[in-house]
Amino acid sequence: MNLISQPAKNATVLPLAQLLEQPSPPMPCLIEPGLLPAQGILFVGGEPKLGKSLLVANLAFSLAAGSNRVGFTIAAPRRVLICQFELPVPQFISRLSIMRSVLGKAADHNLWVDTRAAGHLLSAPQGLQHFMLAAQAAAAEVIVLDPLYSTHDQDENDTRAMAGLCQSLLRLRDASRAALVVVHHVKKSISRQEIGSALRGSGALHAVGDSYMLLTRSSPTTLEVRFQFRYAPPLPPRLLELNSQNLWFSSSGPAAAPTLTPARKVEDQDVSQALAQRGGCLRYNQLRQEVMQRTQCSKRTAQQAISRASQQGLVHRDAGQYYLPSE
Repeated sequence: MNLISQPAKNATVLPLAQLLEQPSPPMPCLIEPGLLPAQGILFVGGEPKLGKSLLVANLAFSLAAGSNRVGFTIAAPRRVLICQFELPVPQFISRLSIMRSVLGKAADHNLWVDTRAAGHLLSAPQGLQHFMLAAQAAAAEVIVLDPLYSTHDQDENDTRAMAGLCQSLLRLRDASRAALVVVHHVKKSISRQEIGSALRGSGALHAVGDSYMLLTRSSPTTLEVRFQFRYAPPLPPRLLELNSQNLWFSSSGPAAAPTLTPARKVEDQDVSQALAQRGGCLRYNQLRQEVMQRTQCSKRTAQQAISRASQQGLVHRDAGQYYLPSE
């Protein structure tokens, strides 16, 4: 009996020949150049109280108005749903009202706010259902989640837990057919070279993100923005200046190239000296941080130095603590 048959009319598993007969033109990016692909996921990261939420609200306004602002190109107005969890709704609306003074009514009918977002978790089925229904009500083409840690109750240091959360992000994206802009915090200790990998739970986030923006403070009113894209070379770093009166950022040119200092090799003795400097007993993370600060090296280099020092007997480990060897 021949088990191979023609695909059913509504089949979702199709042969290449049939797929090629129904070519679909590539969808343009919602924010150019390459920052937010259609139905893509953009992560915006940085330390707390840096201005991430303000910048993302600027981008949401620009998308809703179809306005080229904040130094990026937006070809057409988009319907944007903001799900934010940090400010009470009246206070958030007041912030949006200040920003609206710059654009007038251009975004009024395309910018939507989920006023019941707080308390709903993407990591729970009923919470995911809430956000799907909110996206449907707004006919959203872009969904803002600000911040990510308020959308779940998982351990961000647990790769499996974060992978499950990322699956919820993908289900929300696929069900809504919208792009996602996700605000997230960075790990405590990062190097200048890190961008996407600087985000908490980055091992799992790298599997779903299409683009990343990492914000660092350059001056009290200026942010340096660095980029990483999955499918394209990154943009050069740029500076954004905040106008405290209208709460809008504007581009203030490219960021200055960092001053590079010659790399210093971390000696095995640096580990024992770092341990001695802190009383001769530290946990692993404390010892690693001490080595990084002492030698200005990267996290990976410090880890390798600790491993070598342990193998050579320069430091001893017991019950999660590192000690200097007994005389």
